[in-house]
Amino acid sequence: MEIKLIILSLALVLDRLVGDPPVLWQKIPHPVVLFGRAIGWGERRWNHSTSPDDKLHRSGMWLTIGLVTFCILLGLLIEALLPLLGTAGALVEIIIVAVLLAQKSLADHVHAVAQGLRKEGIEGGRRAVSMIVGRNPEQLDEGEVSRAAIESLAENASDGIVAPVFWFIIGGLPGLFAYKLINTADSMIGHLNDRYRHFGRFAARLDDVINYIPARLTGLLAVLAALFNISKESGRAAFSVMCADARLHRSPNAGWPESAFAGALGLALAGPRQYGEEKVAGPMLNAQGKRDAGADDIDAALALFWSSMSLLTGLMIAASLMRLIYRLV
Repeated sequence: MEIKLIILSLALVLDRLVGDPPVLWQKIPHPVVLFGRAIGWGERRWNHSTSPDDKLHRSGMWLTIGLVTFCILLGLLIEALLPLLGTAGALVEIIIVAVLLAQKSLADHVHAVAQGLRKEGIEGGRRAVSMIVGRNPEQLDEGEVSRAAIESLAENASDGIVAPVFWFIIGGLPGLFAYKLINTADSMIGHLNDRYRHFGRFAARLDDVINYIPARLTGLLAVLAALFNISKESGRAAFSVMCADARLHRSPNAGWPESAFAGALGLALAGPRQYGEEKVAGPMLNAQGKRDAGADDIDAALALFWSSMSLLTGLMIAASLMRLIYRLV
């Protein structure tokens, strides 16, 4: 276990410093892109509008199960081969784990929204936020653009970092690969529209299950980060809002990190939103908070995010050292 924790700690540091170099992924496809291609191939092959609803549900379920099984077997194979490389095998595993984390890439995308607002006004903010959210940016004002970026940052802190870390600890590379496949499937086919309502239902439910613990851990990390790095009042507000409002969110998981960020930053997040032609109703998280957010609030959210990630990395390093000391003693 201590080796796994050391690998994870180094992968977190590597991802924070390097992220996903664009030059690399222009030459070879990112693993998540490969997951997406496999899901897209299966969806085109078996998701036909003329099929009965129950058949669509079964097809989507078996596609997801089949791809998850493949990911687990692939992870087991790689884990069996890496020790044969000695020290190089450990370095390869660190790189694999770092590639499947998203600290720097997420922060860079959210920072681009703040920069877009500052340099080009609302049009720059809308263009940048369209890269990270599914809602229609043309109908968003500056406050809505800023809050959308912060909501995405909070939610993806769980989906992109804490959950992969959690499932790597639980299941090693097989657990990490399986998680990324399920999360990618949910983002592609787990929508409640006419095309995916039945075919993607299993993937969406499975994603809810595997993110149950990580989402709550992410909320707690944000609370602690606010407590230690902003103020005691901010930490208390984050915890209070999270406990009161997390379950109001239409997602069973996203409300936990989002409400913690809302309380810590004094913002009102979530609420009604527009996805294409579909308007989704929803209550506000921390409804008494301010709604006219701007680039400075995005910066504050990024500071809270990095504090949370520092806390996570510190916990992993401390756990690895404790395991190592226990083993030596």
